[in-house]
Amino acid sequence: MRKKVWIFLIIILFGLFFLFLALPGFFSSAVFYQKGEPTVINTAKIENNKSAPIISPLNTLAYDKKLNEIANNPPDPIVYNTIKTIEKDKNGKSITKITKVPVSPQPIKTHLWPVKTVYPNAGAILPFSRIVAYYGNLYSTKMGVLGEYPEAEMLQKLEAEVKKWEVADPNTPVIPALHYIAVVAQGTAGDSGKYRARMPFSEIDKVLAMATKIPARAGGNAIVFLDVQVGFSNVQTEVPLLEKYLKLPNVHLAIDPEFSMKTGIRPGKVVGTLDATDINFASNYLAKLVQENNLPPKILIIHRYTQKMVTNYKQIKTLPEVQIIMNMDGWGGEAKKIGTYKNFIYPEPVQFTGFKLFYKNDILTPGTTMMTPASLLKLNPRPVYIQYQ
Repeated sequence: MRKKVWIFLIIILFGLFFLFLALPGFFSSAVFYQKGEPTVINTAKIENNKSAPIISPLNTLAYDKKLNEIANNPPDPIVYNTIKTIEKDKNGKSITKITKVPVSPQPIKTHLWPVKTVYPNAGAILPFSRIVAYYGNLYSTKMGVLGEYPEAEMLQKLEAEVKKWEVADPNTPVIPALHYIAVVAQGTAGDSGKYRARMPFSEIDKVLAMATKIPARAGGNAIVFLDVQVGFSNVQTEVPLLEKYLKLPNVHLAIDPEFSMKTGIRPGKVVGTLDATDINFASNYLAKLVQENNLPPKILIIHRYTQKMVTNYKQIKTLPEVQIIMNMDGWGGEAKKIGTYKNFIYPEPVQFTGFKLFYKNDILTPGTTMMTPASLLKLNPRPVYIQYQ
């Protein structure tokens, strides 16, 4: 009997040994992303011998609760039934008495926000954190604060804005970001004839290095957005050229319809446009990178301040691997900006919203001031991405 037990144990040990040789990956821990609820297992060794972060599974209850919070919908009005009764006074005269009784149960009003979309994979930034970004290009002092000031001063100013948001909304951690225009629309055709200039990778590397100098916040380390203004080119051509950066977990993408010139008129003369097919290409491309490189969800920003800048919005597809922000990009006084937000962002919901603030253009009219975090938090929905130019 004992001999049979020992033979059985030896067979099991040999079986485990050969399984280990054949399937070494079976025994190594990893982070797996699936549609819906992801499975998360400890830490994995990845290409460069670094360990992938431990990412907790998505808490769908917390996700839904936060979505409702940022939707910031006004209370539904109480609906009453009017009841008429006829009574007689002491002289026998008939008196009609009207009373209002709340309907029970109260009808539920349908709101545009929050948007019902797929749940994101584990590690999603939104809606749990708010992103506060500085926008610009290192070659220009006029395209935004990212290139307007020396690095140390610029980072100091960004830190000040981040702190304002932390105070204004302590329930939402802030993630600082640098939003770099990596493909810049041009007024001249250039050698390519495409009215766009691609920035050298050395410049993108500088922005990534700057981001590492930003102190980590409760929401996490600083992230970087690469912005694409295609000119006479297109999203399908320009975005894949940034793949080596978009494969990094801290780099995300923005595309700008304003400078997508589909009519043959050069940038700056008219406002351009992007269709749902362009946006879906960018989203699918990012999703593929997420899947192939075992990354947390990417963020895709689309700028918008007119109706025609984005066409066929209902055909924009949301994916577990990508979180989409429609960013209100118009400038002017507070009333004008809120009007743009209500007219072009609110009524065409996709997933999340952003809001751009201009240090100079928003205060061109004498007596106007730039909108504050407190005023932006009154919006319906509340933006999860704040961009300063």
